[in-house]
Amino acid sequence: MFSAIKTLHQGVDVCINNAGLARPEPLLSGKTEGWRTMIDVNVMAVSICTREAYQSMKERNIDDGHIININSMNGHSVVPQSVVHFYSATKYAVTALTEGLRQELREARTHIRATCISPGLVETGFAFKLHDNDPERAAATYESIRCLKAEDMANAVIYVLSAPPHVQIGDIQMRPTEQIS
Repeated sequence: MFSAIKTLHQGVDVCINNAGLARPEPLLSGKTEGWRTMIDVNVMAVSICTREAYQSMKERNIDDGHIININSMNGHSVVPQSVVHFYSATKYAVTALTEGLRQELREARTHIRATCISPGLVETGFAFKLHDNDPERAAATYESIRCLKAEDMANAVIYVLSAPPHVQIGDIQMRPTEQIS
């Protein structure tokens, strides 16, 4: 992917890591395969894309790039639902990775910024993957409250990217007004 970006667009100036996948794999009874899938998508893919985006910026002397990790409110608190406990652990990892990235960027004396955007319930296909054996339950997830929309996420990204160069937005936590946890 990064090779194609280099060929078509010379490289990456802004990277938005929007990886997110949950499988219904509780800590006490979950399947190793489901855990590995979550680690690969939610942690490894974010880390690999971050590294490659940074290398692209560095090669081209881009000093004002931005890496944005779309995280989750589950990366800041553990909800009492066993099916998302492992998922929550992967999103806590994204929280730590973003702060570690910010620190490494400062050590590298670059002005590239790192931001985490942590939404609550967003109306996507997420619940249908989590509850793939129960599509009615998945649909009910989005019908229970007025959820965040893709446009809300896009507006948060635009806000982060429009911050003045001297402003580092570390984390935006956002959720639907009606969301309890």
